[in-house]
Amino acid sequence: MRYPVLFLVIPFLSIFLESTLFGHFTLRGVGPDLMLIFVAFYAIINGSWKGFGYGLFCGLLEDLYFGRFIGMNALAKGLTAFIIGKFEDNVFKDNFLVGFAAAASATVINFLLLLVIGLISMPNLVIDEYMLVDLSGELVYNGFLSIPFYIWYYRSSRSGILREPRYRG
Repeated sequence: MRYPVLFLVIPFLSIFLESTLFGHFTLRGVGPDLMLIFVAFYAIINGSWKGFGYGLFCGLLEDLYFGRFIGMNALAKGLTAFIIGKFEDNVFKDNFLVGFAAAASATVINFLLLLVIGLISMPNLVIDEYMLVDLSGELVYNGFLSIPFYIWYYRSSRSGILREPRYRG
């Protein structure tokens, strides 16, 4: 029972930390996307389809909490996790740089997907240089935080509290 509850707690804790603690420590007005970091970690460790489902869930939760457009973050995070999860079998997950690369790649992919979804749903969306400033700030922040978070996440998923239960049958 502990395993599913933890994967419900992580998104809520991410939203809470983004809204409170990291809301005060921004980089040019941009904070980290902790939920995206954990979705990328989940996808790189568990694969594309599980990552897609978890990304959809986390994105929908984020849409319900922050957004006016229900489904934008759900679709973007789900597709981002699916793409990142495709590399599950091709990476050596013990290396902390895998977490950095997954978080950085997920940040760029998620930004591009949100941009495309935004252009489709809002044709009069104005694209300016501040979007790139936002991307670069989030990329730096997510990349910086991804290293200690990945070390914790990987160890916990292999032998700690995030390890999948093994059923005897």
